[in-house]
Amino acid sequence: MLQIRLICVGKLREKFYNDASKEYLNRLSGYCKIDVEEIAEARLAERPSGAEIDAALKAEADAISDKLIKGAAVIALCIEGTQTNSAGLAGRLARYAADGSSRLCFIIGGSHGLHPSVKEKAGFCLSMSPMTFPHHLARIMLLEQLYRSFKILEGGKYHK
Repeated sequence: MLQIRLICVGKLREKFYNDASKEYLNRLSGYCKIDVEEIAEARLAERPSGAEIDAALKAEADAISDKLIKGAAVIALCIEGTQTNSAGLAGRLARYAADGSSRLCFIIGGSHGLHPSVKEKAGFCLSMSPMTFPHHLARIMLLEQLYRSFKILEGGKYHK
């Protein structure tokens, strides 16, 4: 059984995001061991300089590194990553499992994205879309796509 960790910068505060997250985590529990590690998003001034943003991203990167599962395949979500469809993500999960990678860490950055060092550690960078989404919504979208992937792999009727 795959062990999946979502490492997310920022905490879910809105009830609707929390409810959706709990629902998908519950659905996923039948297919994998999954947990979510939240990293505090660095506080920045209203109009931070590039150097301030870089320092904040570096601090977040250090906190992310502390939450990685040793030996896990690392997947970073970032806009410049590779786009795939749901069946493609399902196939990637199946390949990880077939290749003996039973532990996966998905990383979702905060409102300023991820530090380059995080992307460099990732064996794969995934883009959900060329559009910009709030990072809290990206978490829900990823959870849903993981659930959809497992349903595809089992031949279930959820995926249409």
